This record gives sequence, C-alpha cells and structure tokens, in this order.
Amino acid sequence: MQLDSYIHFNGQCEEAFKFYEKVLGGKIAMKMTFGESPMAQQSSPEFRDKIIHMRLEVGNRILMGSDAPPDRYSRPQGFSLSLITKDAAETERLFNELSKGGKVIMPLAKTFWSLSFAMFEDRFGISWMVNCEQAA
Repeated sequence: MQLDSYIHFNGQCEEAFKFYEKVLGGKIAMKMTFGESPMAQQSSPEFRDKIIHMRLEVGNRILMGSDAPPDRYSRPQGFSLSLITKDAAETERLFNELSKGGKVIMPLAKTFWSLSFAMFEDRFGISWMVNCEQAA
C-alpha cells in the first residue's frame, strides 16, 4: 500500500505543479486537461484548458491534483503537505522558495524535535510544513 496526496486548486493546478516540479526536483509524469478528457463535451469551453488530473513524482512519492470546477471549489484546510529533510540548508531553501508570496504561519526555527521547522501556506493556498530531522 502507498498513501499519497491529492489536492484541488482554483484554476492554478498547472502553474502550481510546474512550480513544485522545479522546487522539489520532481517530474510531472501525467497531465490531462478537461478538454483532452472523455469529459470534454460536458466541460464548459472556458474550463477545457484546466487540469482534470496531474501527477508529480518526487523520489518515491506522488503528488496528484486537479482544478475544481468553480462551483465545487473550496479552500483547502485541515491538512499540510510535509517535507522532511536531513539537511538544514535544504530545509531553508525549501522554506524560502515554497513560502515566497504565501503566508508564514510559523517561521523557520529550531524546535525541541527538529534542527529547523516551519509552517506556511504557499501562494496557491496549500499548507506546508518543512522539517529537518535531528540525528537520533
């Protein structure tokens, strides 16, 4: 079994995934618009270039997403995507790049469990945590 995340966007899925691909060093493995799907004729013409499904591979993990139709979109809440590193400099880089243009909830700082930890919302409204593990 594998547990991965699927997130919905308000029309910015492709932009967000290209950004995540660059920052996380992943690879977009699949992209399909509403217009390319079997649902094309049931989609409004102005929504056909939006993403019905996108898949980003980062290491052995997968992040999936799509654009929610405007009448079904709700702001994501109650979860965070979590990145765990073993290098404080990498944690800082991830924090700086992903949080740019977003909202910092907890600035990058040493905690009792981590060399550096932060919580923030990116510019697409997705909640993240970055965590640099301490040696045992």
